[in-house]
Amino acid sequence: MATVHDVAAYILKKHGRMSAMKLQKLVYYCQAWSLVWDDRPLFKERIKAWANGPVVPALYELHRGKFDVSKWPSGDIKRLDDTARETIDIVINCYAKHSAQWLSDLTHSEEPWKNARLGLADGERGDSVIANAALMDYYANLEADE
Repeated sequence: MATVHDVAAYILKKHGRMSAMKLQKLVYYCQAWSLVWDDRPLFKERIKAWANGPVVPALYELHRGKFDVSKWPSGDIKRLDDTARETIDIVINCYAKHSAQWLSDLTHSEEPWKNARLGLADGERGDSVIANAALMDYYANLEADE
């Protein structure tokens, strides 16, 4: 299985420089839609429901203190098979045109993040995991409603 670092490296190679926050949100949506469309996770690393939206701590550790990122220091895009690349490409085409703030606001309006933060005040730190099952259930239902 690929890692979140492989996914981040691929996103940056395809799209180019972006804010670290935007990268986090794109990785989140890649995982969600891979679960729905491909019936499998793209990566095993956990996504947490932090105050500013979904975050993969393994990515955060490498971009901490940086506003923008243009390439990823680790990760091997060769680990991504054709199905994974196709899913990531679709997510980039649909979501990357939006700002990091727009993507953050979108995640804040959706159930997986909101449910993982139940009981926490706005802006309060939290460390709850957004489960893959919650992603699959929510985004599969979104797709079915369209």
